[in-house]
Amino acid sequence: MVNVNILERNSSLMERRRSSIEKTIEFIKRNRSDIRDILTEVSTYRTAEEEIDSSIKTLEKGYDEVRRNQPPDIDRMSVFMPSNVLLYSYVLYLLIPSYYTGEIEFRSSSMVSPQVKRLHDLLKKVHELPITLLELSHRKYIRESAMKSDVVVFTGTYQNAENIKFQLSDDQLFIYFGQGVNPFILTESAYIEHSAEDLIAARMFNSGQDCMGPDAIYVHRTISEAFIHELLAKVKQLKYGSNLDLTADYGKIHYTSTLESVGQYLNQHSAFIRHGGTIDYHQKVLQPTVLVSHITDKLPIDEYFSPIFNVIIYDQDEQLKSTLQEGYFLERAMGASLYCGDGSDELLSYLQKKHVVSVNQTLFEIEDGNSPFGGYGPMANYASYRGELHIHPLLLSKVLHDLWGREG
Repeated sequence: MVNVNILERNSSLMERRRSSIEKTIEFIKRNRSDIRDILTEVSTYRTAEEEIDSSIKTLEKGYDEVRRNQPPDIDRMSVFMPSNVLLYSYVLYLLIPSYYTGEIEFRSSSMVSPQVKRLHDLLKKVHELPITLLELSHRKYIRESAMKSDVVVFTGTYQNAENIKFQLSDDQLFIYFGQGVNPFILTESAYIEHSAEDLIAARMFNSGQDCMGPDAIYVHRTISEAFIHELLAKVKQLKYGSNLDLTADYGKIHYTSTLESVGQYLNQHSAFIRHGGTIDYHQKVLQPTVLVSHITDKLPIDEYFSPIFNVIIYDQDEQLKSTLQEGYFLERAMGASLYCGDGSDELLSYLQKKHVVSVNQTLFEIEDGNSPFGGYGPMANYASYRGELHIHPLLLSKVLHDLWGREG
């Protein structure tokens, strides 16, 4: 149990910071267009609007989240920010943690550094919190910020996370948010039209450039023909447009490396393409692409960060379970979406052992910025403290209470 004095200190800091957060919430509400102008440089119009709404909602519940979890005060936090959902990440990893952190330093991904700097410059004039953007190289930031902080938060690839973790001391708390396959599963009782609509919504979020997008879509053989027909019909209707076009379903790919890796993948597996596959490298546009294979074909699965629908037909639940037990999937076990008309309790229970599971809805619909989220794969997320790995759904305020709070 956390020491009463720690709770009192934490409450005092929370109250001092509360007005800053409230001013920020009102500013975001009143200045949506200015914020959206920044976000649409890397996101579609629809994505930016949803991100602003989610950010406001999460901020409004942030005070209650921190009161509920009672994380102890810490002096300093260092954050490696992700390359997407710029405002939402600013809320999750900087603003809400400021309730219990003396000062926070952060580094933006080089792929979005101009946008992050403009967003921070816009917001810091309002909140005036001790949140500092350090424009340093990755290596220099580790040395000058991360290695001097109580808590280090990293979002990105597992390899980079491990490299950073091994440079930190045992007394530093390291929290990692990574990647998942996020399988999208249709049993033989799934409602086809609803499943197809949700799949498109999840896979096409920000033109596929989101880590929660499903990289593998498993469809039971008995409904596969009807589902693929429905999916193709809907995908063919998707509209391309600029990020400022509120009617567009998808836009440009912001991350150049994505086009290179996806182009190579589609070239190697072109025999499985049922629709799409065209890449305009000059305009940086990837046509939404549907691949169809059987689970026995064992097509490689990767985090595509693009509008790729990798549909995989399976015959029995045991085939699916066997695949998800393979090392690649277990290591990246984060989220899963199960679509079924009969409950499929056995498959649901199986998935819940390693994943956070959405049933007949997308992961985006169940994700809550004020509650733990993630899975039980080490490449999906973990907290590391004093030589121990804690692999489970994470929320910063709760991790601080559960691990750092032991010191009180």
